[in-house]
Amino acid sequence: MDEQRAPAGVDPFAPSVARMYDYYLGGKDNFAVDREAAEKIIGILPNLPDIARENRQFLIRTVTHLARQGIRQFLDIGAGLPTQRNVHQVAQELAPESRVVYVDNDPIVLVHARALLAENERVIAVGADMRDAEALVTLPEVRAHLDFSQPVAVLLLGVLHFVPDDEEALKIVTALRGPLAPGGYLAISHGSLGELSEDQEEEGRKVFSRTSVPGTTSRSREQILAFFDGLDLVEPGVVPLQEWRPDADYVSVREGKAGALGGVGRVR
Repeated sequence: MDEQRAPAGVDPFAPSVARMYDYYLGGKDNFAVDREAAEKIIGILPNLPDIARENRQFLIRTVTHLARQGIRQFLDIGAGLPTQRNVHQVAQELAPESRVVYVDNDPIVLVHARALLAENERVIAVGADMRDAEALVTLPEVRAHLDFSQPVAVLLLGVLHFVPDDEEALKIVTALRGPLAPGGYLAISHGSLGELSEDQEEEGRKVFSRTSVPGTTSRSREQILAFFDGLDLVEPGVVPLQEWRPDADYVSVREGKAGALGGVGRVR
């Protein structure tokens, strides 16, 4: 993107996590500052673009599965910039009546999403921060678009690792699960990167200190499982993303030791 044509309210000289993720996926909706920051993170985790693509494939398979289970309402938290095969596209291919709320706190995400969705009345984009999850689930525009007396699928894909504090992360998940009716779902994907050296962790903190997120953290399978306490895990449970219900012809793109885990739980 051209820094001189940045939308109002968007700082093209401060890196954005959403635009960095777009860069990992090979997108064009990013500025030089995003590419520079992203390359520094790739220097620490060389297979991060592969993990980002695995996460996108996990999204597609998850939404497909949920739509086939009869879910017609989706709340996508930290949706990021629109790319190919977004939640609403996957869901509405199977069930055109599906309703989706995209939530993000990045102004440029909202600009792009609202332009893309202008002619799709079943999909809206809302500006909010998952770190204030209790307020998020009561926003009038969210409640007007989704009927929480019926099953809703909450998607937290590739976002909870931006909440380093374990207690805060659990509080966010608890608040988002709270209003879900029986038959609703929670889907999570989360970085599980193994041990980094102190120098690598410090370099990562420096990069993210220039963005709107407080940092990142890796969590183990046991820690991620805790987010699903009280839910019925969909088989095969919390597993590496490429192992969650792969299609018959699916080929993993990931290489290297770093990776991410994902799972889906159903509200009883």
